[in-house]
Amino acid sequence: MTTENTLLSHSALSTTAPLTVTRFAPSPTGLLHLGHAYSALFAEAAATDKGGRFLLRLEDIDVGRCRPEFEAAIFEDLQWLGLHWETPVRRQSDHLDDHAAALAHLDDAGLLYPCFCTRKDLAREAAMSLSAPHSPDGPIYPGTCRNLDKTTREERITSGAPHALRLDTAKAMRTIGRPLTFTDSARGRIDVQPEDCGDVVLARKDIATSYHLAVVVDDARQGVTLITRGEDLLHATPVHRILQTLLGYSEPLYHHHALLHGPDGARYAKRDGAVTLAALRDKGATPEDIRQMIQDHA
Repeated sequence: MTTENTLLSHSALSTTAPLTVTRFAPSPTGLLHLGHAYSALFAEAAATDKGGRFLLRLEDIDVGRCRPEFEAAIFEDLQWLGLHWETPVRRQSDHLDDHAAALAHLDDAGLLYPCFCTRKDLAREAAMSLSAPHSPDGPIYPGTCRNLDKTTREERITSGAPHALRLDTAKAMRTIGRPLTFTDSARGRIDVQPEDCGDVVLARKDIATSYHLAVVVDDARQGVTLITRGEDLLHATPVHRILQTLLGYSEPLYHHHALLHGPDGARYAKRDGAVTLAALRDKGATPEDIRQMIQDHA
């Protein structure tokens, strides 16, 4: 049994869509490691096992950390592993107009508000309430700027005060007017709990988009029907379901797979230089070795 099929055998993936479309969407902010290889192989197998399509997307909106050399390394590593994807590869930074259009739609609906809080402000708020519930982006935003009056907002914006744009989640749910759910193929139907989402940032201070907005728009634009990703992103999916509904996008199927952990029990991260695919390849590892290592750690 191949690694891909073995990975899929315990996930019971299924979809009613006529064609399964999956994607692997790394950020070129570092070298790929074993965990990335697992996610990429899992996504490709989920599509090809059903005669579907596997896409590669580069999530490169973090202009301060993304590097051309990391992008080149992603292609090299995935080709070495034997993965095949459709071209051209979508780069998020090439489609900011798509994100802007979605943002404008939400803004026109009155669902966004400017947030002038700094990182220090947010850290201070979090320190004052250590038991505060957490959202996909950390402690639930306390709504400091949500209740600013229109005049104060306009004065701050006119003065050039840096600000992000946040989704008013409670107002968004009132606009939707019904409970939301999503389906994880391993966990079943899951209710969206808007109170756990918080007012997430949809446009950062340095760029008019964010992870949450960009990933939802790009998945819809690319026709992704099955989103496979690590279980560490399970808590972000309710936010994405809210955005999909507000923007009129189809609901995809999800599968949040387990994360790979090293001998010390910690999950693999980009800082783990010893387990990057490039380092393992330099030590003589073959693609088959990588697949076996994944099987041993999965």
